[in-house]
Amino acid sequence: MMKKNNFTKILLLCLIFGFGAMSCSDKLEEREGQLDTGDFDYTDASNMDQAVIGAYHEFATRGWEEPLLLGVRGDDVNAGGLGDQQPYADIDMFSYDKDYWMINSLWSVHYNDIINMNSAINQVLQFKEFANEEEAALADQYIAEISVLRAFLHLNLARTWENIFIITSNQPDEELKQGVSSKAEVMQFISDEMDAAIALLPDARPNERTDIRGGVTKYTAYAIKALAHQEIENYQEVANAAGAIISSGKFSLYEDFYQLFKKPGELSNESLLELQFSDYGSETGNALYHLYAPYGPQNWTPARENASAGWGFYEPSNKFIKFMIDRGEEVRLQTSVLFTDRGIQELEDEGVVFPNFVSNTTPSGDVINDFARAKFSSGKHYLPSVQLTDERNNYGAGKNFIVIRYAEILLMYAEALKLGANATSISADEAVNLVRSRAGMPALSGVTHQQVLDEKFAELSMEWGIRYYDMVRNNKLDELSYDGRSFSASERYLPYPQAQLDALPIEPK
Repeated sequence: MMKKNNFTKILLLCLIFGFGAMSCSDKLEEREGQLDTGDFDYTDASNMDQAVIGAYHEFATRGWEEPLLLGVRGDDVNAGGLGDQQPYADIDMFSYDKDYWMINSLWSVHYNDIINMNSAINQVLQFKEFANEEEAALADQYIAEISVLRAFLHLNLARTWENIFIITSNQPDEELKQGVSSKAEVMQFISDEMDAAIALLPDARPNERTDIRGGVTKYTAYAIKALAHQEIENYQEVANAAGAIISSGKFSLYEDFYQLFKKPGELSNESLLELQFSDYGSETGNALYHLYAPYGPQNWTPARENASAGWGFYEPSNKFIKFMIDRGEEVRLQTSVLFTDRGIQELEDEGVVFPNFVSNTTPSGDVINDFARAKFSSGKHYLPSVQLTDERNNYGAGKNFIVIRYAEILLMYAEALKLGANATSISADEAVNLVRSRAGMPALSGVTHQQVLDEKFAELSMEWGIRYYDMVRNNKLDELSYDGRSFSASERYLPYPQAQLDALPIEPK
């Protein structure tokens, strides 16, 4: 008999520590600092935004291990030579330990945040009971925003484990009793939720919102709907949703690809969903950071002294670097990879001829020294030391984390057309060439499906596991069998964490 009640107790405990069940003592991190909610007076709608701000905080405060684990199985990135996190390195080689803490954390933290978001929805509904017509409409918008954030978390869970629980309550005992839903059912749930949300959300870019800067809009919902249908290979729906974003005319590619992933590119016209962090420009005091140290080099000479180094847990692969050099990429290669002299030398020993721009010194003046764990580091998760706030020394301190951007929408749309969908906006050639133009690459004519996949490899590598999902969805399993790895379809999904098998009504895979 599964220990379902144990998990219910765990969920309730999470709620006690989360913002949903103890509003009397909550601290919700707002863009401008700390906000003490106090006891909500649900008759006063001016406090209603505090619930949705709390949901955004839940969404932004991802554990450092979550995006690493989502991304490490692709052929674009390696785990690095780890000693203290060997099971993480094993996952990169498609050997999975269901007892490993990272696997359990990804599951647990995602579901904890989903449940806390459900609590936020309940709080908004309580405000709505006392609201006038205008306030009630705003409540509906807030619920739609939270539903979009919740959908992205369900999307990650289903892409990682296939069959998962759909949780829409903050007391999910009955939902757990119903068991897991199939991946197709989860994606349809997400699509239906996004359809409902689209009608209620602002018709704007996230950076056009003045109430919650960078908040969810109808186009964020369209993007998540497209991602859900892409997972189940419903390419006409992908084209419909991505085409709506393109046809809106509201989005454009940020001109400088290098700066897109740094402070100047934050909340650009390219951003559809972005985790926001800040130290509020102050040398001391409150700060809301994501921990970027796992992505950074262990040894560097920063242009701005005292800036901390990283851990070396996320290494662009030799395969990716060779691919980019063979294509004649400069802008995207220089942005995506931080090079060491050792890494350059080892590839040169294999016959790789590096272009002159490749160096262990970044365009921002930081020198990446040799270090033990890896030969390269991710440039997309790198913030130049000169962009750190004075006296703030954490690696990447205050840097935003892009989740979904317009370049991905363009390439998803192009791929859908190449896989049989009818055009609903521009042509596949136009979509691909917009992305290539920003990268300084020549235009293509009569683009093929493989060329779209190659463009996604060049453009979106190291970002949220996109490359991995593309390869398994298109049954290009040989691409994942590289540098000593051997991948098979049976390894597509992670095993359920043992701690969850012991507590939940789910069957092991």
